[in-house]
Amino acid sequence: MVKDLLFDLDDTLFDFHADERVALEKTFAALQIPLDDGVCDRYSEINQAQWRALERGEITRAQVKLRRFKLLFQELGYETIRAEQAAQTYHTCLAEDFHFMEGAPELLEELKGTYRMFLISNGNLPVQEGRLGKSGIRRYFADIFISEVLGAEKPNKRFFDLAFAKIPDFDPEHAVIIGDSLTSDIMGGRNAGVRTIWFNPRKLPAVPEIPADYEIQKLKDLPELLRKL
Repeated sequence: MVKDLLFDLDDTLFDFHADERVALEKTFAALQIPLDDGVCDRYSEINQAQWRALERGEITRAQVKLRRFKLLFQELGYETIRAEQAAQTYHTCLAEDFHFMEGAPELLEELKGTYRMFLISNGNLPVQEGRLGKSGIRRYFADIFISEVLGAEKPNKRFFDLAFAKIPDFDPEHAVIIGDSLTSDIMGGRNAGVRTIWFNPRKLPAVPEIPADYEIQKLKDLPELLRKL
C-alpha cells in the first residue's frame, strides 16, 4: 500500500517548457535581442545538457545558470557580457510565471487526504519559491525538498537520504517517486530504493539502463495506478 508520494515539479506538475519560453521572451526583449523558435529550441538543448552535467556532479549550479547562456550566445555571436545580463534577467523572469501540466491541479485535489505528498526538486530555490507561491499548490504538500537547500542533487542518494530523514515515519516500501526525468527522478528512485513512476507525456522511448517500475502518459491515470500498488 502506498502512503507517501514524492513528486518532481518541473515538467511533472509545472509545464517547464512553457515557463521557459515566456522567460526567454521577456529576457531577449529586455536585451533587445531577436528570438525565434530555433533559438528557443537550441537554448533548451544546451540548458538540459548543463542540468545533466550538474546531476553527474561535473559542474556547479552557478555554472549552470551562466554556461547555458554563454554557450548559446557564443553560437549566436554575442559578447559574453550579454550572456551575463541574460542569465540574471532570465532567472528573475522565470520566477514570475507558471503553467500547469494538463490535469495537475485536478490531480492534487483528488489525491489530497489519501496520501502524504511531498515535492522533490533540483530547481533553483528563488524560482521554485516564486512559482509555488503564485500557483497556490504549496498547501497540498506536507514538505518541499529543494536540492539547493538540502545540499545535494537528484539523483544522488544523499538528496533522498536527507529528505527522508525529515519525513516522520517514512518507509520507502510504502512510497513512490513520480517524475518525468529518467536521469534525475527515476535514477534517483533506484538509488534510494523507492519505486518509481515515469511520467512520459511525450511518449519518449524507454532507456533500458534506467528502468522505471511503472509508466503513465497522462496525470489523470495516476490515481488508478496508485490504488493498484
